[in-house]
Amino acid sequence: MLSLPNLLTLSRIVAVPLLVGFLWWPSWQLGFAIAFAIYCLMGITDYFDGYLARAQGTVSKLGIFLDPIADKIMVAAVILMLVGTRHNDVAAITGIHIIAALVILLREIAVSGLREFLAGLQVSLPVSKLAKWKTTLQLASLGALILSGAVPDAAWIKLVGLASLWGAAALTVVTGWDYLRVGLKHMD
Repeated sequence: MLSLPNLLTLSRIVAVPLLVGFLWWPSWQLGFAIAFAIYCLMGITDYFDGYLARAQGTVSKLGIFLDPIADKIMVAAVILMLVGTRHNDVAAITGIHIIAALVILLREIAVSGLREFLAGLQVSLPVSKLAKWKTTLQLASLGALILSGAVPDAAWIKLVGLASLWGAAALTVVTGWDYLRVGLKHMD
């Protein structure tokens, strides 16, 4: 249960309050730089927990359960903090871009509910390759937005972050629909 991959996953969950703490003050550039470093470290542990679990043959039910939860907690926390820091126009998600962030959050909640429903029917809903691309784009976009708060003079970083956020939102709609189509087949 307390294998290295599971500990890495748990460390991501434990790191979320620390990440939020550094994003709390929107005008603190050093805080955003530290948050970016923490965010990158969390991304690295996300890669290695799965890699090590498969390589060592220690894939566990706890890891299968916690890994997507750790991802969703991190993504939701960062989105909420970036929307909540509206008075920092450098790193904030504002205006129409809130719609892309909302689409991502709603899909995560809907797919989690669908997975829980299907699990009760003993139906698996595997992660598609497109959903992995969605996650990658989503994580890159949030990382770029955090980084833009650390280096406000590099406006192109925020543009990359917002463009990636919309790309992730588009893939979110496509993959969410794919999962819903599969789920509807099991509903009366």
